[in-house]
This record gives sequence, C-alpha cells and structure tokens, in this order.
Amino acid sequence: MAEFECRLKKYRQLKDLTQEQLAEMVGVRRETVMRLEKAQYNPSLKLAVDLSRAVEAPIEEIFVFE
Repeated sequence: MAEFECRLKKYRQLKDLTQEQLAEMVGVRRETVMRLEKAQYNPSLKLAVDLSRAVEAPIEEIFVFE
C-alpha cells in the first residue's frame, strides 16, 4: 500500500464537523474517519470523493500520496 498523508482532520475542523457528523454524511462509522485521519486506512475512490464533497476540498489536498 502506498504511503500517504491525510489532511482530513484539518478540513473537517474547518467545516466545524465532528468525526461522527462527517461519518454520518458519507455513510461510514466514526472509527473509519478516525483511522483515515491517522492515515491508517486507504479509502476507496468513492469514499475519497464523498469526503472531498463533504468538506468541500479537492481530493488531492486531503490525501497526499508520496
């Protein structure tokens, strides 16, 4: 699996959303959002798009692959 940096927490906080609220918006569990924010989980393309839309930030700004 490719190494990546996840900036989801930054964008989630800018939208004043909790992990639970964001998880509900994109149809996943809060634990999934937590793992994403710690870069412990590589999201599917659909989830990445859904997260990008939810926090109104480009995918490539949220997930930075090395």
